[in-house]
Amino acid sequence: MKKYILILLLAAAFNQAKAQNSLNYASLGIGVSASLNKPNADLKNEYQNKSYALTFNYYYTPYVPVGLEFQFGKLSGGGNTVAEDKDTRRYSNDYKALILHLDAQLGEFVDYERNAFLNVVKNFYAGIGVGGIYNNVNRNEYSLLDPTYKFPGQNTSLNLIVPLRVGYEFKFYNEYGQPNVRLDIGYQHNITFGEGLDGYDDPSTKFKNNAPDQYRQITVGLKVNFGGQSTYDKDIKGY
Repeated sequence: MKKYILILLLAAAFNQAKAQNSLNYASLGIGVSASLNKPNADLKNEYQNKSYALTFNYYYTPYVPVGLEFQFGKLSGGGNTVAEDKDTRRYSNDYKALILHLDAQLGEFVDYERNAFLNVVKNFYAGIGVGGIYNNVNRNEYSLLDPTYKFPGQNTSLNLIVPLRVGYEFKFYNEYGQPNVRLDIGYQHNITFGEGLDGYDDPSTKFKNNAPDQYRQITVGLKVNFGGQSTYDKDIKGY
C-alpha cells in the first residue's frame, strides 16, 4: 500500500513540476531573418531586393520582446533610359541599419488557456521601433539628358528610421512546454526622416518629392531562446 502511495505522490510531484515549468521561459534570445524589400522613394520605378538581419532579443514576457536589430541589404530604383526614369535618375543603396524594436503579441492581453481559437491567434503581433540607417548610394549624379544639370543630393547619409510591423510567430515548445524556438513571418514598413534612401534631394517644384523616403519588407525569421530564466503568470503553451 505504501508503495502505491509513494508512486502517486511522485506522479503528482512530477505533474506539478511540469506545470510549473510551463510557466517558465528563457528571457534572452538571438535571431536571424531574411526579407524581400521594395523602396518607396522619389523615383517612379523602384525594384525588389533582399535584406538580412541579426537580432538580440530580451523577452520582458513571452509575448513582449524587445529586440536590437542589425539590418543590411540593398535598395534600388530608376535607370539610365527615359523608359526606366523620365529624368534618367538611377540609384543603388547598400544600406546598414541599427534598430531597437518593441513588439506586443495578442497573448499578452487575452486569456487563451484551454481555448483552441485564442491559442492560435495569441501569436499575432504588432510593433514599432526607432533607429538609424546609414545609406551608401551609387547613383547618376548628372542628368544623361542634360549633362550640365547636377541632381541635388548625397551619396552617403545617416537618417532616423521608424519601422512599423505586424506578423505572426509560430512557437515550438520543448518537453517542458517552454517556447525555445520561434518562426516569425511578418510585414514591416520603414519610414525614414530624410532623403537618403535614393540619394536624391530634388526640389518639389521640379520633381515629385512630397513624402519621406520609405521601404517595405516581407520577412521570415528564426529565433532561438536561451538563458535568463523567468516566470510568467499564465501557462505559456496554453493546452
